[in-house]
Amino acid sequence: MAKKTNTLKTDKPKKTKDTKVRRKLKFTFLKNEKFKLTFGAFLILFSFYLLFSFVSYFFYWTVDFDKIYAFELSDLSGKVPVQNWGGFIGAWLSHLFIYKLFGISSILIAYLSFISGLRLSLNLNILPLGKSFKISFLITLWLSPLFGTLFNGTSWAILGGIFGYQLSQWLQNIIGFTGLIILLAFSLFAFLTLQFNFITHFLKHHSHKNKASESDKDTEEQDEKINDSEKNNNTDSANNIEGDGAFELIIKDKNIEKKPIEEIEIEIPEENTETIEIRNDSENAEDTLGLSVEVHEEKKATSISHSVDTPYDPTEDLADYKFPGLDLLNDYGSDKISIYKEELEKNKDRIVETLNNYSIKIQKIKATVGPTVTLYEIIPAPGIRISKIKNLEDDIALSLSALGIRIIAPIPGKGSIGIEVPNSRPDIVPMKSIFLSEAFQNNKYELPVGLGKTISNESYVFDLAKMPHLLLAGATGQGKSVGLNAVIASLLYKKHPAELKMIMVDPKKVELSLFAKIERHYLAKLPDSEEAIITDTSQVVKTLKSLTVLMDQRYDLLKDAQVRNIKEYNAKFNARRLNPENGHHFLPYIVLVVDEFADLMMTAGKEVEGPITRLAQLARAIGIHLIIATQRPSVNIITGTIKANFPARIAFRVTSKIDSRTILDAGGADQLIGRGDMLMSSGSEIVRLQCAFIDTPEIDKITDFIGSQRAYPSAFILPECEDEDNGSSTNVYAEERDELFEDAARVIVLAQQGSTSLIQRKLKLGYNRAGRIIDQLEACGIVGQFEGSKAREVKVGSEMALEQFLKDMYAKEQEDE
Repeated sequence: MAKKTNTLKTDKPKKTKDTKVRRKLKFTFLKNEKFKLTFGAFLILFSFYLLFSFVSYFFYWTVDFDKIYAFELSDLSGKVPVQNWGGFIGAWLSHLFIYKLFGISSILIAYLSFISGLRLSLNLNILPLGKSFKISFLITLWLSPLFGTLFNGTSWAILGGIFGYQLSQWLQNIIGFTGLIILLAFSLFAFLTLQFNFITHFLKHHSHKNKASESDKDTEEQDEKINDSEKNNNTDSANNIEGDGAFELIIKDKNIEKKPIEEIEIEIPEENTETIEIRNDSENAEDTLGLSVEVHEEKKATSISHSVDTPYDPTEDLADYKFPGLDLLNDYGSDKISIYKEELEKNKDRIVETLNNYSIKIQKIKATVGPTVTLYEIIPAPGIRISKIKNLEDDIALSLSALGIRIIAPIPGKGSIGIEVPNSRPDIVPMKSIFLSEAFQNNKYELPVGLGKTISNESYVFDLAKMPHLLLAGATGQGKSVGLNAVIASLLYKKHPAELKMIMVDPKKVELSLFAKIERHYLAKLPDSEEAIITDTSQVVKTLKSLTVLMDQRYDLLKDAQVRNIKEYNAKFNARRLNPENGHHFLPYIVLVVDEFADLMMTAGKEVEGPITRLAQLARAIGIHLIIATQRPSVNIITGTIKANFPARIAFRVTSKIDSRTILDAGGADQLIGRGDMLMSSGSEIVRLQCAFIDTPEIDKITDFIGSQRAYPSAFILPECEDEDNGSSTNVYAEERDELFEDAARVIVLAQQGSTSLIQRKLKLGYNRAGRIIDQLEACGIVGQFEGSKAREVKVGSEMALEQFLKDMYAKEQEDE
C-alpha cells in the first residue's frame, strides 16, 4: 500500500481523542441552531413578563407587600391572591429586584433579556449586546443612589431600592451630602464624555478654531507614524496569508485572531494509482471535515462595513448560513481499492491467450484498477489492425466470463487499445470521498458537480455552467436516481442559497419529495403554486413558459448592462456599477431538474418540448441550466432537437445498442454492469465513471440541516405568464368558424368523446380540417385541452345543453359587435 502523507507539525502537545470527545459532548449543544432559537424565544417572552410584572409592582406593591415579604413555598399553591399582573411569581421577582435591590433600574433587566433573545433566535443586533450590558450596569449604579438620596424617608424611596438607599447612606457617611451630589454630577459628566464623546468633540473644535497648538501637530505626526506601522504590519500579514493558501478566507479582519495552522494534520491519499491499494484514514478524514466547517464559520465572522465602494454581497441576507458538513455523509467502509493480484494475472493471461488464438501479437499490457472496472491497456505489435481486435469483443468477454467488456480502440491521446473488464468484487465510491477530494474542494467552477471516480481512481468534477445542460438516461434500477441526487448534493455543498435556485419537476411524486424541506432556501416556484416540487403536468407547462419569460427579462437586463453573460452581469452589479432603481438586481443561477422526462413527453408532448428546446438553445448565457433524467431512452423521448442542445449526456446501463446510440450517439452503454456504472459524454469524449453513492437517509440529513436554518420569507418566485386558455374568447373564430362547426359539436356531445378522429369518421373530413374544428371547439369551451393519448374532456353534458350554449354564445357575439 502506497501513501503520500503531508503533515503540518506543532510544538503544542497533541490533544487526545478522549479530550476531543468530551469537549464535543460538553459544548456542542450551545452551537445548535434549534437550541439558540428556542432559548432566544424564551428570553424574549420572559422580558415581556418581567416588564408587565415590574410596571404593575409600582401600582400594587403596598397591597401585595405583606404577602410577598413573608414568602413560603406553600404560597405557590395559588391560594394567596395578589394584584400583580405577573401573578405570585411576578410579584416575588418584582419585590426582589425593585424593592430589595435596584429600584426602577431593574426594568433594564427586561431590556437586556429582550435584546439577548433577539440575538440568539433571529441574529438581530438592535444595539450592541456587550455595550448594552455595560451601559445598563453603569446606569443602575448611578440611578439607585440618586433616587435613594432624593426620596429618602418617603414612599417614593422604592425607586432606588434598598441597594440604592444603603449605598446613599454609606456615601453620605464618608463624603457627606454635598460630596455625594458632586460625585453623582461628576460621574454623569464622565459617563457622557467617555461614552458619547460630544463634549470633547466640542472642545477640540473650539480650540482648533482659535489656534492650532504645536502639541496637536506632534500628536498628528505620531498618529501618522502609528498608521504607517499598522499598514506595514497589515502588508506583512497579507503576505503571510497568501503563503498559507487556503487560509486566506479565514483571516481577513485584523481583529480576528489567526488560528495556528500547525494544529491540523492531514493525510493525503494518492489518487492516481496503478495496481496499488488506496486507503483514507478515517480519523484524518474527520480532521479535514473539521477544517471545512471552520472555514465557513470564520468567513461569516469577518466584519462587514458598507460604503459606496464596498462590493455588494448577495449572501448578506443569510450571512449566518452554514453549509452542510461532511459528517452528514456515510463512509460505507474505508475508501480504498482492493487489489487482487491473482485475478489480474488470470485476466491478463486469458486476454493474451485469446488474442494469440487469432494470431494477434502484443508488445505490452498494463492494468489500471478502478473501483468497479479494471482497464487493460495493450500495445499491439506493428502491422496489427485495430478493427481486428475490436471485432473480438464477444470472444474476449467469453474467455473472461465477464458480465460485459468494452473495447476502446484506440484510447484517445494514447497509442494503445483499452479493454475494460468489470471487477469480480466492485467497491462502493462514497459521496463523502468525492467531496473530500482536492478536485472538488479547490475548484473555481461556477456550478461544480462531483459525479464519481474514473477508472484511474480520480475524482471526476465538472462545471455544469459550461456543459451547459445535462441529460441522464438509463434503464430502471441502474443508478439514475442516485446520480441525480449526487448532482443536486454537489450544488448544495458548494453554492449559497443566494447564488442558486432550483426548479424541481417530479411526475412520480416520490423521488424529489425530500427536497421540499429546503423550499425557502433553494427552490423556485410559480406565484400561485402551493408546493415547490412540481408534480402536475399542467403546472410543468406553466413553469416552462414562466422560465422563458424570465429568460427574456434577463436578456433585457444584460442588454441594458452591456454585458454578454450572467457572470459579467453579476460582477458589474456587485461592483455597484448598475442601479437597482432601473430594475437591476443580482441574478442567481437557476437549475431546472426533471426526474422523469418521458412522462412529460407522453402527456404534454410539444407543449413541453418547445419551451425546453428554446431554453436549451438560449438560456446558457443568463444562468438557466437544465438537468433532464429519463428511464426511457427512445427517439420519441430524446428527440433530435433535445440531443442537439444537450452535449453533456450520462448513460447508465441500457438494454440494447440502439438505446445506447440514442443517448450517446455511440455504443457501450449496453455493456455496462449497472449499480452506478456509467458513461459520461461531453462533446466527442466519452469517460467511464463509477457514480458516487449517496443514499436517501443522507439526503434526508442534508435537507434537515439546511431546512433548520434561517431562510428567506418564501421560495424564489418566478414571473407570471399569461394563460393562453384564459386569453381566448368565444369569438376568436367567429369570422372564420367552419360551416360544419355546429354539426361537429353535436357529434362530440352525443358521443361524449372529444377527438379529431371522431369528427373525421362521422363527418368524412380530412385531418387538417377536423383539427381546425376541434381547436375552434376548444376555444369556445365545448371541449377541454389536449391531453396526449387521452380523449379531450367534453364540457357540455347533453344536446339540449349544447343548444342553449350555442344560443348564448351567438347572443354574446352580437352584443360584442
